[in-house]
Amino acid sequence: MPTTSNHPETLALHGGSFRKDASTNAVAVPIYQTTSYEFNSTEHAGNLFALKELGNIYTRIMNPTNAVLEERLAAIEGGAAALAVSSGQAASAISIQNVAQAGDNIVCSTDIYGGTWNLFNNTLRTQGIDVRFADPSDPDNFRKLTDDKTRAYYAETLPNPKLSVFPIEEVAKIGRPLGIPLIIDNTAAPLSCKPFDYGAAIVMHSMTKWIGGHGTSIGGIIIDGGNFDWTALPERQPFYNQPDASYHGAVWGDIVPQIFGVQIAFAIRARVVMLRDLGSAIAPQNSFNLIQGLETLPLRVKQHNANAEIIANFLKDHKQIAKINYPKFAEGKSKQNAKKYLGDNNGAMIGIELKKGVEGGKAFIDALKLHYHVANIGDARSLAIHPASTTHSQLSEEEQLKAGVTPGYVRLCVGLEHTDDIIEDLKLGLEAASKV
Repeated sequence: MPTTSNHPETLALHGGSFRKDASTNAVAVPIYQTTSYEFNSTEHAGNLFALKELGNIYTRIMNPTNAVLEERLAAIEGGAAALAVSSGQAASAISIQNVAQAGDNIVCSTDIYGGTWNLFNNTLRTQGIDVRFADPSDPDNFRKLTDDKTRAYYAETLPNPKLSVFPIEEVAKIGRPLGIPLIIDNTAAPLSCKPFDYGAAIVMHSMTKWIGGHGTSIGGIIIDGGNFDWTALPERQPFYNQPDASYHGAVWGDIVPQIFGVQIAFAIRARVVMLRDLGSAIAPQNSFNLIQGLETLPLRVKQHNANAEIIANFLKDHKQIAKINYPKFAEGKSKQNAKKYLGDNNGAMIGIELKKGVEGGKAFIDALKLHYHVANIGDARSLAIHPASTTHSQLSEEEQLKAGVTPGYVRLCVGLEHTDDIIEDLKLGLEAASKV
């Protein structure tokens, strides 16, 4: 029986409709390692394909293991429906391709992950979708870049690696009267921020990070808040107000509320059109692994945040550090945003600018023993990386600076080890940087 709790600690274990396996009474979510599902009759099959009846068709589109993960994360974020996909990058791509086509544009925050910048600035442009980058320090920059072909706004709650909290409510309020949804990547602020509470229409995560937490499985998820009227301004959202030739002329904005009783047209179209056609399906085994991580997410996030604050306080005034980026230490409007959207939970990432520049950054990284030098965040282990030479190396110097990446910048992702041990390791890096 589905829980009525709103507490993430409970929802991570009991959210959604799964209680036990109906056939065996198994409590753990089974891995449904199957491609296909037998139809009861030709009528049953026809109803499923016509969306007249809900059920499993093919694992590229849906799977019972994946469904448990989707329901739990939708419950945790306060959304109405969700779609799990093969990676966070796939989630980013589908979230845009589900509203925009050649000739359209989106407005995106400059403060985003380097891989997303490349996807938007290069790959989507080759597909005819223009991406306009707005500095979020002034939310009105989104309005200034909007025209009648703008289909969505996109941003990260806690941008990687800049760590300057995005003004979610301010930008959402600009978009909604124009029929423009705000899509928020909440990867770096799970549980700490609930973007739907501030007007976001769509929330996505790279589940590879904190949700999984163990560095074993890649996955992404797109969550539909069920709070956006896709039909209010029909000319703004043609995908939801014009017949879809690929799905027997369905008008998604009209048909979805009739069938499901809630306006989750974005999630349904993402599943039965985008996922069906592009095939970025998550493997049931990965969903199972991510569910194991999800069940302890509330506990891990608390410890990650607590550890990071201790480490940030240690680094704050260190003589080898020219600057530290950490939401708690932000100033002005950035500090207000951090307090408004994160409260006392400042995340697990810390950015430091070494005084000795790029060579200092490299020396720091190479001297670390406990930290892993990997291109990932959100692991149970502590991680460190030099973005200018790795995750953001494919961006121009100007683009790197817009994303908050300077030559000597090092991003730390604080893990679950004892903070005394993390600090001792950081001392090794700082000592090495001082000798450059």
